Amino acid sequence: MLEESTTESNAEELGSLNHSYIQANLAWLLKNLKVYSVFTELSLNISELDLSDCESLKNEAKPDVCIYPKMSIDCSRDIIKMSEMPLLAIEILSPIQPVQTLLQKIDCYFKLGIKSCWLIYPSAATVVVYADLHHFKAYASGELMDEKLDICLTVADIFN
Repeated sequence: MLEESTTESNAEELGSLNHSYIQANLAWLLKNLKVYSVFTELSLNISELDLSDCESLKNEAKPDVCIYPKMSIDCSRDIIKMSEMPLLAIEILSPIQPVQTLLQKIDCYFKLGIKSCWLIYPSAATVVVYADLHHFKAYASGELMDEKLDICLTVADIFN
């Protein structure tokens, strides 16, 4: 039997059904572009960087989905925390998470040199593509376009 609820204290770290579903869809859609290497929940090493105004990251950033230029993966060797920053970081709003927390994370991602960030609002079936914190476009239907990375996806494919 599926457990349908979680306590508020651990719901954000466990992820919800919609959060997980959208995360899997995004990874699959981005991987099918065949241009990028796609990762979920990848730890980024930011401990060496001066991010005193990015307290929300607490020495580690872990986007829900991120992409890098196409790379080969050697499964016999692993990297615990990536020191190279991704091209794109995607955050998916979970049911109990304040939007402001993710906006602060996105601001920090840009300070880390990440080129583009997306914020997914599952309950509104909307994706906001940020070129920087003050320049963004929201997509609720049709084709989503990330001009910085030349990525075009159908919004419905992310949520269906």
